[in-house]
Amino acid sequence: MATITAKIQIYVPRADAENLKITASTYRRTCNWLSEKVFHTKELNQSKLNNLYYYEIRGIFGLKSQMAQSAMKTVIAKYKAAKSNGHPWTQIEFKRPEYDLVWNRDYSLHQDLFSVNTLGGRLKFRFEKKAMTRYFDATWTFGTAKLIHKSGKWFLHIPMTKEFAELDLSDVNHVVGVDLGINFLATTYDSRGKTAFYSGREVKHKRGQYKALRKQLQVKQTSASRKRIKAVGSRENRYVTDVNHQVTKALVEQYPLGTCFVLEDLSSVRHATERVRVKDRYVQVSWAFYQFRQMLEYKAGLNGQKVMTGYTSQTCPKCGHREKNNRNKKLHIFCCKQCHYTSNDDRIGAMNLHRTGLEAIRIGATPA
Repeated sequence: MATITAKIQIYVPRADAENLKITASTYRRTCNWLSEKVFHTKELNQSKLNNLYYYEIRGIFGLKSQMAQSAMKTVIAKYKAAKSNGHPWTQIEFKRPEYDLVWNRDYSLHQDLFSVNTLGGRLKFRFEKKAMTRYFDATWTFGTAKLIHKSGKWFLHIPMTKEFAELDLSDVNHVVGVDLGINFLATTYDSRGKTAFYSGREVKHKRGQYKALRKQLQVKQTSASRKRIKAVGSRENRYVTDVNHQVTKALVEQYPLGTCFVLEDLSSVRHATERVRVKDRYVQVSWAFYQFRQMLEYKAGLNGQKVMTGYTSQTCPKCGHREKNNRNKKLHIFCCKQCHYTSNDDRIGAMNLHRTGLEAIRIGATPA
């Protein structure tokens, strides 16, 4: 099963904009009111919250029945997410006007129109159809969407789910080791013995510019500069997401049905970056490796391919000799101290991941 989020723009006429704003603003105020209750009671059971606050919510804010239920789910989900991520128990604030919509109750989406339930009745709008065309078939399931008002525009974020049969190891006919990094975003080594490098030079330069711009703005310490810092951060996040999307799309389209991609285990990437100098840590640690893996997993799954994880090491892929000094991190060179096989260290990582995949196929088990 794969779940991705489709993000589309909704075109709202001026005559209906106020109605939608009032609905989203009321929903946000409801979430903040309920968030305060949850913070003090620490109650995250929806049935109990429903018994305690359902009629009060409807009486104070005038929400319809389904809207009240959705607001409870939204607040519960935020607190549970914060708890699972290890954050301390603090009161969560909902700042942006938004509205969570249940499919076929609060909203529906057809080839031409987006229909949404508001406090002033049901409204219908045009939407940007280009991004949604491929989802209008029976294989995709629409989830609870989020309607967001940002920079004077309206957007709909819809989780789209599709069932697919996971590729069995016995059906794998091609293995690709994928080493992730900074100088090269991805380095691949496949079953045909071919190596490919996806350069990170432009990305590194671009993110350096974002970092320098934020540093300049932080010095000003004004409300305008803080707003600008937030906008720059959002722009950088979109840029990172787009780069990951392009690279993962290229990988999936390059290789045939039955391919198994072997990525480096994320924990080893994290431990490696913990040893990086503080001044270099922003570039090393903050790249979205986990997002890359998620994107590759769902795209590969939809394309009859598979993703598993393994570990790179200081092992020589030619003679098997393992030694820490085989790798020169400063020069990005791997030179085996025994057989003297020499190559780029990222390529060696991809070769070792490729070997991990081959071993997994042979014994019929996914590596840890």
